[in-house]
Amino acid sequence: MSPFQTGTMSYKKTIHIYLTAMILLGSVVTSCTKNFDSINTNPDKSTTSRADWLAASLLTSVTSSDISTQKSFAQPFMLGKYVLWTENQESYQYNYIQRTSAFGRIPVLRNVTVMNSYAGANADTKNSYLALGHFIRAWQFFQLTMQVGDVPYSEAVQGESTGNIKPKYDTQKAVFMGILNELDTANALFASGKDFAGDFIYSGSVDKWRRLTNAFELHVLMNLYKKTADPDINVINRFKDIVTNRPLMQSYTDNFAVTYINSAGYCYPWSNTAVQKNAFVIYPMISSTLIDLLKASQDRRLFFYAEPAASQITAGVQASDFNAYIGVEPSAAFSVTTSAHSTGKFSDFNKRYVDLYNAEPVSLFSYWEQQFILAEATVRGWISGTSAQNYYATGIQASMNFLVKYTPASYMHGVTMDVTYIANYPATVALTGSAEDQVKQIITQKYMAGFLQGADYNAWFENRRTGYPTFMLNSSTNLNTPTTQFPVRWMYPQVELDNNGVNVKAAIDRQYGGNDDVNQQMWILK
Repeated sequence: MSPFQTGTMSYKKTIHIYLTAMILLGSVVTSCTKNFDSINTNPDKSTTSRADWLAASLLTSVTSSDISTQKSFAQPFMLGKYVLWTENQESYQYNYIQRTSAFGRIPVLRNVTVMNSYAGANADTKNSYLALGHFIRAWQFFQLTMQVGDVPYSEAVQGESTGNIKPKYDTQKAVFMGILNELDTANALFASGKDFAGDFIYSGSVDKWRRLTNAFELHVLMNLYKKTADPDINVINRFKDIVTNRPLMQSYTDNFAVTYINSAGYCYPWSNTAVQKNAFVIYPMISSTLIDLLKASQDRRLFFYAEPAASQITAGVQASDFNAYIGVEPSAAFSVTTSAHSTGKFSDFNKRYVDLYNAEPVSLFSYWEQQFILAEATVRGWISGTSAQNYYATGIQASMNFLVKYTPASYMHGVTMDVTYIANYPATVALTGSAEDQVKQIITQKYMAGFLQGADYNAWFENRRTGYPTFMLNSSTNLNTPTTQFPVRWMYPQVELDNNGVNVKAAIDRQYGGNDDVNQQMWILK
């Protein structure tokens, strides 16, 4: 059983505890006048909470609540050029990015302080909850700064403690340094902590949380690869120290992922079952960006990801034939995509994603991503001792083994990935050429492993960072302005401009010469 799968009853129990906790939290995080309290206090309702309830609440916010369902689930993969949409001309497919909604990640962090205040009730697990709080803070601030650049950090979430509801914006460098320090702290605290309650991801295993923390820190450092000369951050030595001295994820069973159950609201995000309807399953197509890469290397993951094109099956091509699968170019005119859809000249999502309530766990960060990061770091000369090819191969194999685990035979289209195939495949796409050639191969394989995984725009961020795999720019359909380039960031939200305008303006002036524009390069990209 996967470490994320605690069983249907225990999962429901955790969710029940979470919902109960959310009801109780109102009395913890809200301050009221004395008269209001006396009039509205329910004598039968608890006025306290517990660290495990708050842990469940926080984890829900950054995992299952962060992974959208139905059409919204597909949208990050439209921006990442895995998916095309035929209901209408979808903004993300055509590179139209507006103001971010990611600032909603900050208010969630108010409960970290509250969780910490209850963590001391049990000395054995106190450090575990403190560590979890640091990890969640690092995770949320990372996702936010990756979208916009400078964000509130040092003064964030201080409205209740200091009355500061207009926090300053820290530079992106300062935010990244804070994130790295919080992950270092989380690693040390998890190392001295005990397994804890309230965790439906790893069942409270501090060992698995510590491994994730360190793997995620490698991911953060890799996003700073252009800053290796900065002595304050010390990217390469930090990276090397983690690889040498700390535990890392060991297999896909360590994925930071949500496992789904057969209950309304808790099924796989794309499923259309008796308990969870999804009217949007008729609209997507899989892109040529993904399918052509899989076909070029005769990669059997294609049969696990996709359905054969109806037009090819009608023409007599077998579902087990690579030629049965057709990808459509994401930048093609909307009329071209709808024509391909109406004539059956496209490949849909594999039906298991629709039919099965538990099609597969959806990861926010995975073991194979860690392995590809280690491969890239080796190519860049940051670490040594294990070959880049070894890391690269284990990343590919982990992705394949994951798909075999979660794909019933009836959804494989008569094609298997047995032990021999998985063992031998990496040699057929072995790393070759210059360092840049090898980085391209690594990121391409990371992309191929990421279909409907990495729900926080992972593939788009990787393309922005490296340029791989190549996304076609079609100036006649590109909705970005100018149409000759891709956007590279979101704009700040209007609510921040309205309520914290002085500090937002200072951040925009400092970074972007006063122009809050989607084409402006943030610090990590320079």
